[in-house]
Amino acid sequence: MANTGTKDISYEELKALVGKSPNLILIDVRSEEEVAKGHIPGCTNIPLDTVETAFAMNPDEFKAKYGIKKPQLDAPELVFSCQTGRRSGLAIGKVQQLGYVTACNYTGGYSEWSKKEGK
Repeated sequence: MANTGTKDISYEELKALVGKSPNLILIDVRSEEEVAKGHIPGCTNIPLDTVETAFAMNPDEFKAKYGIKKPQLDAPELVFSCQTGRRSGLAIGKVQQLGYVTACNYTGGYSEWSKKEGK
Protein backbone atom coordinates (compact mmCIF):
# COMPACT_ATOMS: atom_id res chain seq x y z
CA MET A 1 0.00 0.00 0.00
CA ALA A 2 1.27 3.44 -0.88
CA ASN A 3 2.49 5.59 1.98
CA THR A 4 0.05 8.38 1.11
CA GLY A 5 -2.36 6.96 3.64
CA THR A 6 -4.84 5.88 0.98
CA LYS A 7 -7.00 3.01 2.12
CA ASP A 8 -7.43 0.24 -0.40
CA ILE A 9 -10.69 -1.66 -0.59
CA SER A 10 -10.99 -5.25 -1.80
CA TYR A 11 -13.55 -6.80 -4.12
CA GLU A 12 -15.19 -8.54 -1.14
CA GLU A 13 -15.42 -5.30 0.84
CA LEU A 14 -16.88 -3.39 -2.10
CA LYS A 15 -19.28 -6.20 -3.01
CA ALA A 16 -20.66 -6.03 0.54
CA LEU A 17 -21.45 -2.32 0.05
CA VAL A 18 -22.78 -2.21 -3.54
CA GLY A 19 -26.56 -2.02 -3.56
CA LYS A 20 -26.69 -2.40 0.22
CA SER A 21 -25.06 0.61 1.83
CA PRO A 22 -26.82 3.95 1.56
CA ASN A 23 -23.49 5.65 2.34
CA LEU A 24 -21.55 4.18 -0.58
CA ILE A 25 -20.36 6.79 -3.08
CA LEU A 26 -18.62 4.96 -5.90
CA ILE A 27 -16.78 7.16 -8.40
CA ASP A 28 -15.60 5.57 -11.65
CA VAL A 29 -12.83 7.74 -13.13
CA ARG A 30 -12.58 5.96 -16.49
CA SER A 31 -13.69 7.63 -19.72
CA GLU A 32 -17.38 7.76 -20.63
CA GLU A 33 -16.70 5.28 -23.45
CA GLU A 34 -15.13 2.76 -21.07
CA VAL A 35 -17.95 3.10 -18.54
CA ALA A 36 -20.55 2.62 -21.28
CA LYS A 37 -19.04 -0.82 -22.02
CA GLY A 38 -19.53 -1.97 -18.44
CA HIS A 39 -19.35 -0.66 -14.89
CA ILE A 40 -19.98 -1.50 -11.27
CA PRO A 41 -23.66 -0.95 -10.39
CA GLY A 42 -24.43 2.42 -8.85
CA CYS A 43 -21.20 4.12 -9.85
CA THR A 44 -21.00 7.76 -10.86
CA ASN A 45 -18.70 8.51 -13.79
CA ILE A 46 -16.32 11.42 -13.20
CA PRO A 47 -13.43 11.00 -15.67
CA LEU A 48 -9.96 11.42 -14.15
CA ASP A 49 -9.19 14.68 -15.96
CA THR A 50 -12.33 16.26 -14.45
CA VAL A 51 -12.05 14.93 -10.88
CA GLU A 52 -10.32 17.98 -9.45
CA THR A 53 -12.83 20.39 -10.98
CA ALA A 54 -15.76 18.22 -9.90
CA PHE A 55 -14.71 17.95 -6.26
CA ALA A 56 -13.98 21.67 -6.11
CA MET A 57 -17.55 22.52 -7.25
CA ASN A 58 -20.13 23.80 -4.84
CA PRO A 59 -22.67 21.15 -3.75
CA ASP A 60 -25.49 22.46 -5.97
CA GLU A 61 -23.32 22.45 -9.10
CA PHE A 62 -22.05 18.97 -8.28
CA LYS A 63 -25.56 17.57 -7.83
CA ALA A 64 -26.79 19.25 -11.01
CA LYS A 65 -23.92 17.80 -13.05
CA TYR A 66 -23.57 14.31 -11.57
CA GLY A 67 -27.01 13.61 -10.13
CA ILE A 68 -25.72 12.72 -6.69
CA LYS A 69 -25.09 14.72 -3.55
CA LYS A 70 -21.52 16.02 -3.30
CA PRO A 71 -19.64 13.83 -0.81
CA GLN A 72 -18.73 15.26 2.58
CA LEU A 73 -15.00 15.65 3.23
CA ASP A 74 -15.17 12.77 5.72
CA ALA A 75 -17.57 10.58 3.73
CA PRO A 76 -17.29 7.11 5.30
CA GLU A 77 -17.64 5.12 2.07
CA LEU A 78 -16.16 7.22 -0.74
CA VAL A 79 -14.61 4.74 -3.18
CA PHE A 80 -12.79 5.46 -6.42
CA SER A 81 -12.39 2.86 -9.15
CA CYS A 82 -11.12 2.61 -12.71
CA GLN A 83 -9.97 -0.34 -14.82
CA THR A 84 -7.00 -1.55 -12.78
CA GLY A 85 -6.59 0.83 -9.83
CA ARG A 86 -3.98 3.18 -11.32
CA ARG A 87 -6.18 6.11 -12.39
CA SER A 88 -8.33 5.82 -9.27
CA GLY A 89 -5.14 6.14 -7.22
CA LEU A 90 -4.27 9.34 -9.10
CA ALA A 91 -7.82 10.65 -8.54
CA ILE A 92 -7.53 10.03 -4.82
CA GLY A 93 -4.29 12.01 -4.74
CA LYS A 94 -6.21 14.95 -6.24
CA VAL A 95 -9.19 14.77 -3.86
CA GLN A 96 -7.00 14.28 -0.80
CA GLN A 97 -5.44 17.65 -1.57
CA LEU A 98 -8.97 19.07 -1.42
CA GLY A 99 -9.49 17.50 2.01
CA TYR A 100 -11.16 14.17 1.18
CA VAL A 101 -9.15 12.20 3.69
CA THR A 102 -11.28 9.04 3.77
CA ALA A 103 -11.27 8.24 0.02
CA CYS A 104 -10.62 4.55 -0.71
CA ASN A 105 -9.17 2.96 -3.83
CA TYR A 106 -10.74 -0.17 -5.27
CA THR A 107 -7.42 -1.40 -6.61
CA GLY A 108 -8.88 -4.39 -8.47
CA GLY A 109 -10.90 -2.03 -10.63
CA TYR A 110 -13.50 -2.98 -13.19
CA SER A 111 -11.10 -5.55 -14.57
CA GLU A 112 -11.32 -7.63 -11.36
CA TRP A 113 -15.00 -6.83 -10.77
CA SER A 114 -16.08 -8.06 -14.21
CA LYS A 115 -14.04 -11.30 -13.82
CA LYS A 116 -15.51 -12.06 -10.41
CA GLU A 117 -19.02 -11.13 -11.50
CA GLY A 118 -18.66 -13.30 -14.60
CA LYS A 119 -19.44 -10.45 -17.03
